[in-house]
Amino acid sequence: MSDLTQIIVPATATALEAMRAIDRSGLEVALVCDDARRLLAVVTDGDLRRALLGGKSLDLPAVEVGNRRFTSVKPGTPRADVVALMLDKSFKSVPVLDEQGRLEDLITLHGALSTATRPNWAVIMAGGKGERLGELTQAIPKPMLPIGDKPIIEHIVNLLVGHGIRRIFISVNYLGRMIEDHFGDGSKWRAKISYLREDRPLGTGGALSLLPEKPTAPILVMNGDLVTAVNLGRMLDEHARLGVDATVGLRDHVVKVPFGVVEHVGGRVTALREKPTLHYAINAGIYCLEPSILAGIPGDRLYPITELLDACMKGRGLGAFHIQENWNDVGLPEEYAAASRR
Repeated sequence: MSDLTQIIVPATATALEAMRAIDRSGLEVALVCDDARRLLAVVTDGDLRRALLGGKSLDLPAVEVGNRRFTSVKPGTPRADVVALMLDKSFKSVPVLDEQGRLEDLITLHGALSTATRPNWAVIMAGGKGERLGELTQAIPKPMLPIGDKPIIEHIVNLLVGHGIRRIFISVNYLGRMIEDHFGDGSKWRAKISYLREDRPLGTGGALSLLPEKPTAPILVMNGDLVTAVNLGRMLDEHARLGVDATVGLRDHVVKVPFGVVEHVGGRVTALREKPTLHYAINAGIYCLEPSILAGIPGDRLYPITELLDACMKGRGLGAFHIQENWNDVGLPEEYAAASRR
């Protein structure tokens, strides 16, 4: 949005003037700014409704009726991140402020979603039992464990929609009805969500055989127990640049060995390293796959995605995409506790 004049009201404006600004713009929000265009408060139609129900007068200053502890983003924040924020917080819009708190723009959810749609599909693997989490998953599937006020898998859906992915499939098996009841058809998340129902465990690769039709663009596959802010748009772009059959997301993992390490050959020591730190690139459970490789996936047996990736290495190749953003795999109770604290 470039023309903000309809929704900006001065610091001296009353609640009634803010209501008129909201009615003028149709955006359900008015922004109270000082003479330097610093944002002082955000007034929504909900704020006005609550004020009236509470017996307050519309002659009150708008800044007193509105929210002075509003959420904003900085200029240059990736559009996908802003969309994910709005979906996560159930915001219809979010202001863009510079370092001095001056209003630069207002991003609306409707406008952002209408310009961010990608042709790519996504599949979230959510059929596992999560047995390593013990009692935590006896009555709830692992992807439905809460992180903050939302299930793990809802954060993933928000991430996908924030990057323009509007066609999402969720592979379900163990207590899958809970996931289906939560998301329904996905309309609440501005997406179309369908379910790949595994009558028996098929593995991360085998579940892809249940797709109802062949996608026309590279497809994203994600484990349903990830807490991450990975830039999926950048991953899709890198996959296209590499020209490979599949790309796997990687994450750096550091292992600190608490002992001195001895290297030896034929009974002779060749090197001594005191408590070394080892660096590994690990599989982060996020993949980008070309549609052409899906036809060879069997649907009648357990088929881990590693088999598919091995086949890709013998074909056009397997790409590597290093994830720089936050990433947590929720596999053990201590990992879930760590992710919950973030």
